[in-house]
Amino acid sequence: MYLITLDSETDFESWRKAARALTLHQIAPADVTWNVQGRAKDSVAAGLCEASSFPPTETDSTFSVPANFIELARVAALHRDDERFALLYRLLWRLRSDHDLLEIRTDPDVAQATAMAGNVKRDVQRMRDVIRFREIGREHKAHYAAWFVPEHHIVEFAAPFFARRYADMPWSILTPDICAHWDGHAISFTPGIRQTEMPAPNRLEETWRRHFRPNHLIMPEAPKQRRRNLSEASILEPLLADAERWTGGRVPPWPEAPMKRKSAVDNLEALREEAAHCRACHLYKDATQTVFGEGPKSANIMLVGEQPGDKEDLAGHPFVGPAGQMLDRALEEAGVDRKKVYVTNAVKHFKFVPRGKIRLHQKPNTPEIRACRQWYEREVSAIQPDLIVAMGATAAQSVFGKITPIGKNRGRLIDLPDGRKALVTVHPSYLLRLPDPQAKVLAYQRFVEDLKIAAGLQKKAARAA
Repeated sequence: MYLITLDSETDFESWRKAARALTLHQIAPADVTWNVQGRAKDSVAAGLCEASSFPPTETDSTFSVPANFIELARVAALHRDDERFALLYRLLWRLRSDHDLLEIRTDPDVAQATAMAGNVKRDVQRMRDVIRFREIGREHKAHYAAWFVPEHHIVEFAAPFFARRYADMPWSILTPDICAHWDGHAISFTPGIRQTEMPAPNRLEETWRRHFRPNHLIMPEAPKQRRRNLSEASILEPLLADAERWTGGRVPPWPEAPMKRKSAVDNLEALREEAAHCRACHLYKDATQTVFGEGPKSANIMLVGEQPGDKEDLAGHPFVGPAGQMLDRALEEAGVDRKKVYVTNAVKHFKFVPRGKIRLHQKPNTPEIRACRQWYEREVSAIQPDLIVAMGATAAQSVFGKITPIGKNRGRLIDLPDGRKALVTVHPSYLLRLPDPQAKVLAYQRFVEDLKIAAGLQKKAARAA
């Protein structure tokens, strides 16, 4: 019997080298035990021969395997199953005599390895979907960080994706297995955080300070349905991923119990969770996350913008960047209670063009607006607002279902087919782009005047209540 000890759970190259040597020396899978350095394993018993080296082969024999086996093995090796290396060696051994083995999907070894690789890929995609970086600090002192609990050993494999996407910001991803860090130039790894030290939202900064550098962090907030620490999450999320593919990218909400109606806030939470998996257009591939609307369920005014910007894409909340600050100031001057308004965007994913380390905003096109309109319509159905304020051409196109000019339609209430009122105005980012200071002041004043129409309706509703 031979014992092969790999350096780490992700040491695929050492496995590949050892597996090739074992095969060339005609050592059957049943005579090999695979272990990982530091892993406590009962089956690693005394008396096994540590196969650190082999005598020279008596022949110059060699063999080849299909390229898709290497691809399959490299991914499946990241699975958390302790027997994965033994399974992969068994497959390699069999492929010598049956080069087409991987085509037999019903073969137990092939099916198990394929399932493992599928689970790993889903976990990688979940990591891309769930990771929420939060910016703490300003300018050169800013840092981004997030907490994630992987199902499998995927952190090193997935880290380059985040380095490419967020090349212009220093970030850290903390996990129980291993922690990944990007300083703008290279990826580095440090030991993981023990499960007993798993930080709650209000303890993440303390954990960071204790283990890493003294930068401030905020744990991303997520709906309870998305929290990885629930035991059901590891089961449900892969099933949801499969269901999305089977249903064309959209999983219908869970059916209601008989004789029980959900409240508007429940419907909004269900919509937000469903939208997080939206694949109706290609924008989800490059965006960090779906940025859904926010506000009280009783809001009688809904503000609709164009799409999330760079700051919103990272934070996961609408209108938190410079345009959002401009909007908050204008709402206050107009007399609109911001806390009683529901704010959303016509398009829920950030569309941009990378320019070096900067992501430049790109205007959504008509197919992308149409693909996302279902979420706007369902938000309206859940909130039931009296007035919808379309800020900008993209928002107006979504609200009216067609291209609607801003100039000749702004500043007045327009009747919608469902009996609601609509108000068209400019997007606050338009005000930020104006180069002439005098023109910017006049445009801002007109923007406030438009919002005063919404303020009048809000006050009227408050008096009626």
